[in-house]
Amino acid sequence: MPDIALLSPARHAPSSLPAPPVTRAPSDAWRVALPPALLMLALGLWGIEREGALWADEAVTYDMASRTVPEIWRTLGSADAVHGLYYLLMHGVFTVWEPGTVPLRLPSALAMSATAAGVAVIGRQLAGPRAGLLAGLLLPLLPSVQWYAQEGRSYALVCACVTWGTWLLLRRKWTAYAAVMLVACLLHEFAVLMLVAHGATLLLEARAKSLPRAKGPLHALPRGWRNAAAAVLLGLAPLAGFSVTQSQQVDWIAFPSTPDLITVGLVAALALLSLRGPGPAVLRRVAVPVLVVPTALLLAVSTVHQLFVGRYVLSYAIGAALLLGAALDRYWSRGLVLATAAASLLTLVVQGPALRTPDSRKEDVGEVAAAIAAAAEPGDGVLFTPVRRRVQILVHPSSLDGLTDVSLAASPRASNTLYGRELPPEGIRARMLRTPRIVVVQDRRGQPLDPFPGERMKREVLAAEFTLREERLVGKVRIGVYVRAGRPS
Repeated sequence: MPDIALLSPARHAPSSLPAPPVTRAPSDAWRVALPPALLMLALGLWGIEREGALWADEAVTYDMASRTVPEIWRTLGSADAVHGLYYLLMHGVFTVWEPGTVPLRLPSALAMSATAAGVAVIGRQLAGPRAGLLAGLLLPLLPSVQWYAQEGRSYALVCACVTWGTWLLLRRKWTAYAAVMLVACLLHEFAVLMLVAHGATLLLEARAKSLPRAKGPLHALPRGWRNAAAAVLLGLAPLAGFSVTQSQQVDWIAFPSTPDLITVGLVAALALLSLRGPGPAVLRRVAVPVLVVPTALLLAVSTVHQLFVGRYVLSYAIGAALLLGAALDRYWSRGLVLATAAASLLTLVVQGPALRTPDSRKEDVGEVAAAIAAAAEPGDGVLFTPVRRRVQILVHPSSLDGLTDVSLAASPRASNTLYGRELPPEGIRARMLRTPRIVVVQDRRGQPLDPFPGERMKREVLAAEFTLREERLVGKVRIGVYVRAGRPS
């Protein structure tokens, strides 16, 4: 039988006691869920093409989804296994819809629309229809939500799974909960942190009800949830174990960026304000762990090995929207509504267009490819260092027409890799020395240098045998023309 204290608002009851059951007509749910879903879909579709611009990770999705299923499967054996399910889903989309920026991003827009609907339904269930509607309408207004609603990556799909997984948690639908959360984890492994958040919610509920914990805190958790969590972990284990062998793919992650730190600070502030804040205690027991736990755990892990990237724990937005919706509901007034609407409209007017320009992402691979073609002359060589910079031409390979990729042994598709198979270090050196003029595509200065032998060889030969003649920046990419020392420009 569902836990009444977890399913019902406790606005007028002490947090340590179950609130009386509240009966709501099922037909009421769609009235709460539909407006947020439509708002999110409208914002997701607004400028979804971004003038055809793609950034590096989206270019990888585009390239992988365009390969055949056997090619995808073989590539996952060497790289990006953690995104395998997402690539297969996108391959299905590209099979029924000609590849392009709209089909690449539309699944994310639809997933965020489902997320907004789910947040509204959860808020309705825990705090009432108005609080649910407000939470659902606030979610699409968060800039990070709009950002990833138009990204050809898995993060919006993870948010949708986590949202509806949370709803199933509240309903005690353990089999469906396990299935949805397993899909979330297979789309991105760090969704497993949400299991910990859900466990924290259940422990807080047990504490509020003063359940005995003589056998330890884990025994206060419902058996159904323990079985569901175990099933998710067992289902994820093969992928997690295999992905460890590809851990070098996250070596690029550095100390959290300033925007990430600002986001973490805002999350912490909202969590602290909500501890004794407005809204039913039962809603806080659900929303605060979702808001805080995954972010805090990933930050803690990053003190040992850098893994923190804000989008990996994007589901914090679900908890934030629930808390903000409850606060607006608690202090509801005409003036507050008008002020919130004005602030939301101002945010959309100021930030909305900027989020949808080609320049909004780190770099447009099309712009980088065009810059390579503009800097090169027929017969030049081109060198990508580190090798992952070859992502810049995955979608626009024609930018290398007439040029020689001096370190490449086999193309990405032919070698079943993300970025191609490179020559051994001595082969790279020999081919570089036979090339009098090379266009080099590399990271901006100050970025971590890859320690691999081939990458060290590229840097050593450039430093010893070549002179930089000209250079330009495109986002975070440097494109330089290097000429053999002693030769005319």
